[in-house]
Amino acid sequence: MDKDALRRKYLAERDKRLRTDGNEQYVRVAGQLAHYLDDPYTARAEREPKTDHRTVVCIGGGFAGLVAAARLREAGIADVRIIEKGGDFGGTWYWNRYPGAQCDTASFVYMPLLEETGHMPTEKYAHAPEILEHCQRIGKQFGLYDDVLFHTEVVDLRWDSGKSQWIIRTNRDDVFTAQFVVMGTGPLHVPKLPGIPGLESFRGHSFHTSRWDYDYTGGDPAGAPMDGLAGKRVAVIGTGATSVQCVPRLARAAGDLYVFQRTPSSVDVRDNHPTDPEWFAQVATAGWQQRWLDNFTANQTGGHAEEDLVMDGWTDLARRVRAKARTLAPQDRTTAAVMKAFEDSDFEKMDEIRARVDAVVEDADTAQNLKAWYRQLCKRPCFHDEYLQAYNNPHTHLIDTDGKGVERITETGVVVAGREYEVDCIIYASGFEVGTSYARRAGYEVIGRDGVTLSDYWADGMRTLHGIHMHGFPNAFMVQPTQGANLISNIPHNIVDSARTIAVAVKHALDGGFGEIEVTRPAEQAWIDLLLAGPGRVLGSPDCTPGYYNNEGVDEGPQARLRVGYPAGPTAYFEYIDSWRESGDFAGLEFR
Repeated sequence: MDKDALRRKYLAERDKRLRTDGNEQYVRVAGQLAHYLDDPYTARAEREPKTDHRTVVCIGGGFAGLVAAARLREAGIADVRIIEKGGDFGGTWYWNRYPGAQCDTASFVYMPLLEETGHMPTEKYAHAPEILEHCQRIGKQFGLYDDVLFHTEVVDLRWDSGKSQWIIRTNRDDVFTAQFVVMGTGPLHVPKLPGIPGLESFRGHSFHTSRWDYDYTGGDPAGAPMDGLAGKRVAVIGTGATSVQCVPRLARAAGDLYVFQRTPSSVDVRDNHPTDPEWFAQVATAGWQQRWLDNFTANQTGGHAEEDLVMDGWTDLARRVRAKARTLAPQDRTTAAVMKAFEDSDFEKMDEIRARVDAVVEDADTAQNLKAWYRQLCKRPCFHDEYLQAYNNPHTHLIDTDGKGVERITETGVVVAGREYEVDCIIYASGFEVGTSYARRAGYEVIGRDGVTLSDYWADGMRTLHGIHMHGFPNAFMVQPTQGANLISNIPHNIVDSARTIAVAVKHALDGGFGEIEVTRPAEQAWIDLLLAGPGRVLGSPDCTPGYYNNEGVDEGPQARLRVGYPAGPTAYFEYIDSWRESGDFAGLEFR
């Protein structure tokens, strides 16, 4: 392996894709494009506006809002309302019903509250219908359907200092109040479209993967044949994780499938299989899911674990790094040596992934274009056992754009390098907004004490304690990973832990008769100082090919340095925050 040659190849492929507009290359779905946001799954029910008061309001009905509300209910706090813009619980899994959708982290650590609900995932990587059903199961078990506002979006959230409560306004003319607000809006719910010239001119059918049109394609999320596509020419724009999952199903259904690729994904073995009930019965003893969560995190991020319970692609690279590091003499295990071992392991792994393409894809040119020339964690790693095979179908055509992307869209098709591909349908597998501002993704501004907005407070970067509490925004909590464990490979672990922290703090306030919870400014600054003393961002190197991990290759400025986690790593963070909660001191928070 010529490592210098690989580094040069990686940089050359990155440079092909560098552009100055970053996230601005994507079009906000609004105005004439607003129809891409319509809910094709659930009819909107009319209701009267709400003008009442709640103890806790959770914004978002995906994993974050569901788990936070469930933990609050477990703590004896019954007065909890959820606001959700979809027509049911699920969040990302309410919207993502495209064919083949499934989690790419093992179900046993990805699906929250499995032990509490008694659910056994039917397979190692559950498909979308089962995950959506599990979200509904959580809602039913914890009574969360009793007070939820579906098809409702917050448009204004402001603190009333005189009454120590939040005033919440929605797009359904609701104006109500809450003592506490939990913001669990998540990063994967605002669809984005590529800013391709002519996007609005196409006269055929088009939709985004998060609003899959089964009325047009036929079939259903459970996998029924999409007979509506028989004989049709279908274009898919995008080759990220969504495309990797839906392309195999489309390849079987369409007359001709054209997959337009700017950057190939790395696609490793999935090896999905059904869950053996007898095996699961042995596993599912008291506390099993927390043990699995801790084990996965320790294996994948460098903590101590004597065994690997999950055994997947995420933990594979970590096992390789540890094996190489163990070959070093103790006195030689410097940071530089460990980083070199990490790079060597990554080179070997990516070489295996590229070799897999050659072994699976029959056409040599197609295989070459499907190879990912970057480090594995430069972009979201993918795992699938049918994606590469789909290109052996003579009716599946990979249209590689050599990093340039689609040139334009016409009334009848898609143009790449001057050639038009006439199609009947365009499916945008372009993902969700990730790098945009919090207010833009959430759809509302958070206005705290003295009229200070969260956007202004975070103008120079995110500021929190534990990624949850913000000074100047009392009784408001965030459920997300940054500035906490920052465990990107399994976001639900962060969510479950944050929800536990929020429930404990709210219960302490209510039991003690306190009206407000707020992190002090010194405590918040001390946490920021601790974060900045760490090694910095692990993902999103500027040497990587552009993607949402590195802000599409554009320097984010000073804000980027604060998008980090606990310096000692996720395992250490979870141990720290567990002790913080159990102490009962709530160091850094002020109750008044």
